[in-house]
Amino acid sequence: MSDQIMINRDIHVSAVIDPSAVIDTSAVIGPGCVIGPNVCIGAQTVLMNHVTVQCNTTIGNGNTFFPFGVIGSDPQDKKFVGESTTLEIGNNNEIREHVTIHRGTGSGGGRTVVGDSNLLMVGCHVAHDCILANSIILANQVMLAGHVVIDDSAAIGGGTGVNQFAAIGRCSYVGGLARITKDVPPFVIVEGMPAEVRAVNVVAMSRGGYSEQHIDATKEAFRRLFRENGGSIVKRIEDVLQDLGEYDAVQYLCKAMIASNNGKHGRSNEKK
Repeated sequence: MSDQIMINRDIHVSAVIDPSAVIDTSAVIGPGCVIGPNVCIGAQTVLMNHVTVQCNTTIGNGNTFFPFGVIGSDPQDKKFVGESTTLEIGNNNEIREHVTIHRGTGSGGGRTVVGDSNLLMVGCHVAHDCILANSIILANQVMLAGHVVIDDSAAIGGGTGVNQFAAIGRCSYVGGLARITKDVPPFVIVEGMPAEVRAVNVVAMSRGGYSEQHIDATKEAFRRLFRENGGSIVKRIEDVLQDLGEYDAVQYLCKAMIASNNGKHGRSNEKK
């Protein structure tokens, strides 16, 4: 073991740690944990007990991993043939019991990323090549297929399944047990099987620092994009941008919808 590991008194004697692992001296590794090769664990990160970090994983500072999580394991993809891929986890995340997070694949970008200050509740699965931003909440048993992208401050209700290549927009909310087969636009509430757009997520926008003017403009854009009939979605987006394009939130919403429209089956990350 490296000297950095040897002088850390907060590593339980029953933990199994590969000699190549680099663990900050302030990290805590509980009983029964297994740390594989090429793993880096940052300051003040805690692995409570019986957490497995398989390999090729970088974990930042101030994270907490609850028991029986499996982190950085091989992707569940038949195209994966053992190529070197990675998992990157940022700072101050809370990863609850039985969460699984897989590394990337060589054909899908080679890395899975979890940003900062996220909460992944019990039993969540984050598949290969997913990119999660910051301040995201995944409730119990959320299932993310490969190549899913989730933007800042999104929240997904328990038991939701998200199709591969779908994007979940900033400050959006997905109701529990939803079936997400295409992108979720930013700033909206989505529910159902299949999921349908219901309303603007005013609470998340307010918490995210958007002004009342931005929220009102987003409400108007929502009405024109999702509630009015007539004309193509491309024409409606053009009209909204012409009338309300001065607002950053409206620009962001319209940009996301254009990307979804250009993607396969409404998924912006999957090309036609």
